[in-house]
Amino acid sequence: MTNIQYVAMTVANLEQSVKFYSEVLSFQKIKETEVAGEDWEKLQGIFGLRMRIVQMQLGEEVISLMEYLTPQGRPIPVDSRSNDRWFQHIAIVVSDMDKAYQQLRKSKVKHTSTSPQQLPEWNEKLGGVKAFYFKDPDGHNLELIQFPPDKAAQKWLQQTDKLFLGIDHSAVGVKDAEASFALYRDHLNLELMLQAENYGNEFEHITGVFGSRVQVNSMKGDAGIGFELLEYLAPTNGRNMPTDSQANDLWHYQTVILVADLATLATQLRSAPCRFISPGIVKMSHNELGFRQALAIRDLDGHVLHLVEA
Repeated sequence: MTNIQYVAMTVANLEQSVKFYSEVLSFQKIKETEVAGEDWEKLQGIFGLRMRIVQMQLGEEVISLMEYLTPQGRPIPVDSRSNDRWFQHIAIVVSDMDKAYQQLRKSKVKHTSTSPQQLPEWNEKLGGVKAFYFKDPDGHNLELIQFPPDKAAQKWLQQTDKLFLGIDHSAVGVKDAEASFALYRDHLNLELMLQAENYGNEFEHITGVFGSRVQVNSMKGDAGIGFELLEYLAPTNGRNMPTDSQANDLWHYQTVILVADLATLATQLRSAPCRFISPGIVKMSHNELGFRQALAIRDLDGHVLHLVEA
């Protein structure tokens, strides 16, 4: 079993972030807790941490916002671009892109995209999809996405008066998608659901990167949100994740994946293309967030995964 439960991100000011996600994007706060201690230090790879965590829900999906009271990390580089390999975003499904964009404009959100774009119909697999990239107050990447009926999951087709519906997927930038499959497909059992190339004028205006040509690899577990590996075929000058990245840096995301047998998986991962952050499986002293043991790893490009067992 592989269930991508949610994505967590490190924020500078929890109150500011909660206000943004609730007032601008209609998330609902569902849980708040504060954690410290040796178990969390081992899991996050940060000595002496004390962390406030808020979980927020949109539709059926959840995100987690983490503020480090100590020690505090570094801000997101102001020149970050969509082809840098610390890129990760969550894709928020909307029922009406134009109305959603106007709400973001009223809230003066920071653009990445020029404006919402509709992918052209010549793109057989992705044509008709509308998308817009923007940033939260800390500079985390976010996407609004609206699917045409023929490319939408059934859950996004229900009649509703809500504008922001839920989270379809999270996407990460990778250098070599084929190499990344050795972890995500062969060890974490994510299934490759769609593989397509995105390019052209509309896509360049979505990413904010001139000449963007991206191989999109959409993957899915047995349950939970989707997960995309984005390999930039052009331009290839995206920067690597800083080698000294830590969980308290604001560019930090962690994707939380529920698995059925963590002990067996941990043994297999010792020979997989990944790097352990925690020294091994961490037994949690409390299950504030719904898991009793966890393992933290980085993939080939430095993206953090928390593999948890309930």
